Amino acid sequence: MAIYADITADQGSNFSSEVTVVDVDDSPIDLTDYTARGQIRRSYTSSTSTSFVTAINNPTSGVVSVSLTAAVTSAMKAGRYLYDIEIVSSTNVVTRVIEGQFILTPSVTRVG
Repeated sequence: MAIYADITADQGSNFSSEVTVVDVDDSPIDLTDYTARGQIRRSYTSSTSTSFVTAINNPTSGVVSVSLTAAVTSAMKAGRYLYDIEIVSSTNVVTRVIEGQFILTPSVTRVG
């Protein structure tokens, strides 16, 4: 079962975070040969989404990195969204590791 955690990010800014995937005794899960993916949507049934850039840079630590560029957060409307992040094994077993609300706070500063 996925962990529930809300994320707050600033519109027009870079966003990055790390999630450590652990087993029942809080030991990091070895993510060698895994990939990660994640999306943000306005609602569970939205047909449009924004995808996180994901990376597993040190698989034995169980850490999944997710990020969005400033250009991506600028293009998003401020407000509340839903998100989740999944890991996918080399045999295509998909596991949702975290989910929650993604809150994008509005920006005041404009370019130009």
